[in-house]
Amino acid sequence: MPHTETLPRTLYTAAQTRKLDRTAIETFSIPGVVLMERAGSAAYNLLCKIWPDAETITVVCGIGNNGGDGYVLARLALQAGKTVHLLQLGDVEKIKGDAQTNYNRFIEAGGEIKPFKTIPKESDITVDGIFGTGLERGVTGAWQQAIEAINAAASPVLALDIPSGLHADSGQILGAAVRANATISFIGLKQGEFTAAGPEQCGQIVFSDLDLPEALYATECPAARRVEWSMMTGLLGRRARGAHKGDFGHLLVIGGDHGYSGAARMAGEAALRTGAGLVSIATQPAHAPLLNIARPELMCHGVADANTLAPLLQRATILAIGPGLGQGRWGRALLSAALETRVPLIVDADALNQLASEPTRRDNWVLTPHPGEAARLLGVSVAEIQSDRFQSAKAIQKQYGGVVVLKGAGTLIAHAESPISVCTAGNPGMATGGMGDLLTGIIASMVAQGLSLSDAATAGVCLHAAAADRAAQAGERGLLANDLQIELRLLLNADWHQC
Repeated sequence: MPHTETLPRTLYTAAQTRKLDRTAIETFSIPGVVLMERAGSAAYNLLCKIWPDAETITVVCGIGNNGGDGYVLARLALQAGKTVHLLQLGDVEKIKGDAQTNYNRFIEAGGEIKPFKTIPKESDITVDGIFGTGLERGVTGAWQQAIEAINAAASPVLALDIPSGLHADSGQILGAAVRANATISFIGLKQGEFTAAGPEQCGQIVFSDLDLPEALYATECPAARRVEWSMMTGLLGRRARGAHKGDFGHLLVIGGDHGYSGAARMAGEAALRTGAGLVSIATQPAHAPLLNIARPELMCHGVADANTLAPLLQRATILAIGPGLGQGRWGRALLSAALETRVPLIVDADALNQLASEPTRRDNWVLTPHPGEAARLLGVSVAEIQSDRFQSAKAIQKQYGGVVVLKGAGTLIAHAESPISVCTAGNPGMATGGMGDLLTGIIASMVAQGLSLSDAATAGVCLHAAAADRAAQAGERGLLANDLQIELRLLLNADWHQC
């Protein structure tokens, strides 16, 4: 997982970073060769910081500007007395411009360039300078073989700008991609580095703006933004001493069909743990007394049909529907009744699956699909959703309205008013049943306490992920959804404990 504490919040597409690069050269009169020198120097300094004992350095270069950055790093390492193996991919006759200049400078410094065959066993570190952010085609042939050799080698890997083979916009692997231990991203962070395969392939992400002026960044609106819980602490504010439970909303969780009562209970408990004033659960009649025994703070009601749900709908200030709802007649009737109300809705799980079969649009709801549910909402395959998560989230939001939370590695929050937000916290231990039910309850709780739908979705996603990271300190494997409950409360109150 990338270390993100010191990274900028702004994320860009590949086209945007190339535009920033051109603007720096053409408008701010910074020569491209100077930018390349700064990039190679920043990368070499990072290499020395992370791997201070590395003496034998292998640099694998392509024929574009990414290779040019590699030539600079290789020259600096050579001048520092390191043993440098510079391995070239592609036709050297095609190397042009600033990359050609630094190719020549490396040779003039006494360096030797050899065609790529394999990674030397004596290498302490391998530097990936094969492809930059402009890659759109699938990686094949000698290029693929080189990437596979890098990944198979024993030495750790530093990627320049982005791991070669990783799509800068979507985070997808284009046939094959370098799996780096660290990635130094230049000029602007790429949105694909933080979702889909991006976090796994990038390793630790470090950013260098190459000493570009702040005025440059005012010329380009970011495509997305990074979010994490540390950016949002205090969002709800300190509670007034005279506050009472009615000030913090009345959430009604609707779900828990036969065999799935735990889903509704976990959503309700997460809402209470994160500050909702009152939480009721509408569930199958057989489940209500059992849920109430397990968590007496929840007000559990047996609901046989839409008619018995009606009084509960009238008292609620927000609804969360879907956890354990099922897709049978009972669940369909309850969803239909919920959709007739005007209160905000958080929609998850089987409520999303039902919505996919009878699409409707609404502005005052938050939809929280995982990739499978997202695929059903759009009528496409899961592979198509994952091939460009940013566009998928935008498409769902455009069709269904409101706020969309596309869950997964690098969860995305999409709404019409601003760029997509990308949560950079979370871990693979969250891949277990019940995690989504907790998130539904958390987001609903945030709305109940007065946050806008977009703020509630963003804060809820980040709090959920941060709690999971804390809980996973004891190990990711075997992490249970309910292991997060106490962490949620501790994180939510951390600011006030320090006052």
